[in-house]
Amino acid sequence: MSALSLIYTFTRIYVVRYIARMESVFEIIAEPNRRAILSLLVSSQQSVGEIERQLRMSQPTVSKHLRVLRDAGFVESTVDAQRRLYRLKPGPLREMDTWLAQFRRFWSAHVDALERHLDRMEPRPHGSATQTKRKTKEKTTRSKPRR
Repeated sequence: MSALSLIYTFTRIYVVRYIARMESVFEIIAEPNRRAILSLLVSSQQSVGEIERQLRMSQPTVSKHLRVLRDAGFVESTVDAQRRLYRLKPGPLREMDTWLAQFRRFWSAHVDALERHLDRMEPRPHGSATQTKRKTKEKTTRSKPRR
């Protein structure tokens, strides 16, 4: 096996694993209750009880979703007396943001091109209809076909 094909193989393995990782991250946050929990944790750390009350979910449901989020690295917990407090971990969210950046650049370029196009267009008064210049045709007299 040549060095080039070995590098390609390792690069391909990395890309496939990276894509699989992104798919699993999106599968995790595809669940609406998990997204709601993440949204709550953006502002501050929360206990299971606080999450239950704010989202009106049962304790087993909250715990189940927190376990999935914790196992995926989205949240971490600390013990405070009798309760466990959960907070966001930026790692997976940063990875997602990095992956999504390529799409932001794509759309940004298209939006910028649209903006440049609109800037080049002639300004028109608000509410006026587009007027087109029409050439006047000379009337010609033609004999009507006979039947």
